[in-house]
Amino acid sequence: MPAAPLPAPARRKVVPRNKPRKSFLYPSMANEEDDPIIQEIDVFLARSLLEKLYLFQYPIRPASMTYDDVTHLSAKIKPKQQKVELEMAIDTLNPNYCRSKGEQIALNVDGTCTDETSTYSSKLMDKQTFCSSQAASNVSRYAAAVYKKGELHLTPLHGILQLRPSFTYLDKADAKHREREAANEGGDSSQDEADDDVKQITVRFSRPETEQARQRRVQSYEFLQKRQAEEHWVHLHYYGLKDSRSEHERQYLFSQGHGLAENTELIKSPSEYLMMLMPPSVEEENDKPMAPSNVLSMAQLRTLPLADQIKILMKNVKVMPFANLMSLLGSGTDSTAVLRCIQQVAMLVQGNWVVKSDVLYPKDTSSPHSGVPAEVLCRGRDFVMWKFTQDRWVVRKEVAAVTKLCPEDVKDFLEHMSVARINKGWEFMLPYDEDFVKKHPDIVQRQHMLWMGIQAKLEKVYNFVKEHLTPKKQEAQSAHALLVSGEQRVNMAKAKVKQNYGQLEKEFQKQKAEMKSNDTSAKIDVSNIHIKEEPVSDEEPMDTSAYEGMNNGIVNGLHAEDSTDSLNGHLPGGCIDRVAQELKAFVSSTFRKQFVLTLSELKRLFNLHLASLPPGHTLFSGISDKMLQDMVLDTGCKQILVPFPPQTAASPDELKVYALWEAGDTYDQHRQVLLEIFSKNYRVRRNVIQNQLSQECGEDLNKQEVDRVLKDCCVSYGGMWYLKGTVQS
Repeated sequence: MPAAPLPAPARRKVVPRNKPRKSFLYPSMANEEDDPIIQEIDVFLARSLLEKLYLFQYPIRPASMTYDDVTHLSAKIKPKQQKVELEMAIDTLNPNYCRSKGEQIALNVDGTCTDETSTYSSKLMDKQTFCSSQAASNVSRYAAAVYKKGELHLTPLHGILQLRPSFTYLDKADAKHREREAANEGGDSSQDEADDDVKQITVRFSRPETEQARQRRVQSYEFLQKRQAEEHWVHLHYYGLKDSRSEHERQYLFSQGHGLAENTELIKSPSEYLMMLMPPSVEEENDKPMAPSNVLSMAQLRTLPLADQIKILMKNVKVMPFANLMSLLGSGTDSTAVLRCIQQVAMLVQGNWVVKSDVLYPKDTSSPHSGVPAEVLCRGRDFVMWKFTQDRWVVRKEVAAVTKLCPEDVKDFLEHMSVARINKGWEFMLPYDEDFVKKHPDIVQRQHMLWMGIQAKLEKVYNFVKEHLTPKKQEAQSAHALLVSGEQRVNMAKAKVKQNYGQLEKEFQKQKAEMKSNDTSAKIDVSNIHIKEEPVSDEEPMDTSAYEGMNNGIVNGLHAEDSTDSLNGHLPGGCIDRVAQELKAFVSSTFRKQFVLTLSELKRLFNLHLASLPPGHTLFSGISDKMLQDMVLDTGCKQILVPFPPQTAASPDELKVYALWEAGDTYDQHRQVLLEIFSKNYRVRRNVIQNQLSQECGEDLNKQEVDRVLKDCCVSYGGMWYLKGTVQS
């Protein structure tokens, strides 16, 4: 019966049984002549057992056994979980009870011996345990009713629990059965017992738990079950139906005060009473999506005012061209009204509209990552937006250094409006909208003035250095990305070299004078560095065709038209030693990270290294294949003559494999044995490698040590191990 607050007393009419029941909530809808009132009943709301009254639903039992005759041996409860466990005695003298089955169950559970731990001490199943489960999650609409002397007293229920038989004794019987089988199967020899006593123990140290891992663990089913099991049982005392204590508690089901003064707040109008009697379902309200953070259909969106539609769209999309916005708003929408509304919630960046920071971070909110207030977040995000008005690229470290915000907040700003590019930075996610800029110059000018004001505020707050305030020129706001061609890059390098040539010449003369003063040869021996023109038949030139796009038309740091002179001529003065030092540093650091590289992979990494260097660097003077290979051998590496299969499609550079022979750590000997194996075999199984390492090194290596050596030099493919870079798919 629904449990709603009722007037005290509230009179409700009772209709005859032989006539259909009419509505009593709306008297105007019922025909009073056809439905006369035969009795009025006062309804009272009892509060004495509020939040204490539970309804237990017992399973159906035989008609010959009623719950009045059942003896409750024990009862216990877990209050937080609302979980109850009752132990009831079974009437073994009842004619419906099967005694032989009860004896068999007791024998299976406890065995032949009886002690204090036995479940059935009488060697007969004479009791049964019932466990509860919640029948309904929301019991606010249910009440217990007591009718007495023309009065109906209602007490709201705090919980409805269904009691079901617990069969844990069967689990105990299965455990006993497994123990007996294990005892019968176990051997009697002392040797077997000795073997069982010696067991290998593996000690593992758990890693520090991250916050995400902890949250997943807390929400897991196993953790919740463990928490429920940790709650202690509270033992209860059961009172029978005819016990004096039970009779005393039943009196609390009646309302203690019948006066109107005590329940004046319960007097409601019919409409209010109807709402209290049948409130809207909480589950249904929670299931409805909330705009705009949740899903909102386009049909629902178009029912809102235009300003709200634009705000919701921009808050969810964050960056949008004006043409896309007009298509989402539907046909017939006035573009002038849209332009007026969009400027209230967004700013113009490269011809596209980006949602304002104060829309995403309202006042009195804070960062979910660092707790920084919304005002500071808006200022930092405005700086990122302003940077994108100056250039298509933004560097994350520069933003963090200026705004002094945590990396997570800066990453959120950048992800709102840009895309990360490897080794380049963050690029604005949309191309420059030249059409909008041409069609609406007045809007562009107004937005430019707003950005000038924001720039002035940011300058005061962040104390910009000069280069931050210097806007970069954009060629007529071109829609193409600002890229530097290979020819422009080479010209910049040449200009810088000419500018610094005088200083380099002075340094060279100074070094030459110092060498003369030390009675050394004035002539610098650069035989190992001097590059000659090599015949095509003897040595292949370094192939960089695959990386031309990366270096903007530069071959090994030089434009193709100008590379010949630098390769065949002498390097200017003191640049020779610097080139050798820089090249050696690159090769050494690369092989200490990779250990094994093909010439093709080494050239790819070298070109990536060149692309990261500033224009005019000494390595742009040109490096040939022979010079690169000689430097690899000079740094302590060796060429591994891997026996590739005859039908291989590998290029000549992929057939040349180099490996670091000595790294100076404890695994040098293991790596050398591994490299010797691959100098005779193209691919090898793991067990062969492990056996060879054990024989050559004279010790049994564990799995972790073998994995470390294989990780340094090899890759696994199809169950076989190959040297890095030699796998042919």
